[in-house]
Amino acid sequence: MADDIERVGLRLQLLKQQAAAGDIVLLYGDESEALTHPYLARVWAKSGADLRIPAPVQAKKIAMLGSLDHRTRQLIVHTSRTKRSSDFIAHLEQLDRLYGPTPGQPTKPVVLIEDNGPIHTSKLSQAALAARAHWLTVEWLPRYAPELNDIELVWRDLKAHHLAHRTFVNADALDQPIHDAVGDLNLERKPVPLADQRLSA
Repeated sequence: MADDIERVGLRLQLLKQQAAAGDIVLLYGDESEALTHPYLARVWAKSGADLRIPAPVQAKKIAMLGSLDHRTRQLIVHTSRTKRSSDFIAHLEQLDRLYGPTPGQPTKPVVLIEDNGPIHTSKLSQAALAARAHWLTVEWLPRYAPELNDIELVWRDLKAHHLAHRTFVNADALDQPIHDAVGDLNLERKPVPLADQRLSA
């Protein structure tokens, strides 16, 4: 396991260099969830305490299937009530529109980093990935190695700073705020062109 993590880690460093040079598009893919009950951020509590507010109804959730563009730092998210292979394919269709081949336009190779979760390795998902093999390559992460996936920190940032301390009456009311939060997050993370920076004497 340690050897696999080291090997993939070295491979990811090479891919990052290629993405930084503009030779490829490098995407980190993963899934997470948002809850109708609030996330608590920056609060005092005893170590190990459950940082949740008691509520009379059970929390509902929305699945977030996303990819993080390594170079632009932009997060692309598909939301769903479920977390199934069909939802992963719906997210792949988002990537089609953003990175897939366009007639008359040059296309950069895209490398998608994914774990070996069942929604990625199902027959349905494998067929969808195979249909995109002419422009999309998957780099599979070793099991139990979330530290190799850069999107993990972005999920944490999204929940702790953009969805924290808010309660939603139901899952329907949560869906649009997720997309609004992703938009705000991407705006914060958007690189500032050097020409737009103002330097004082």
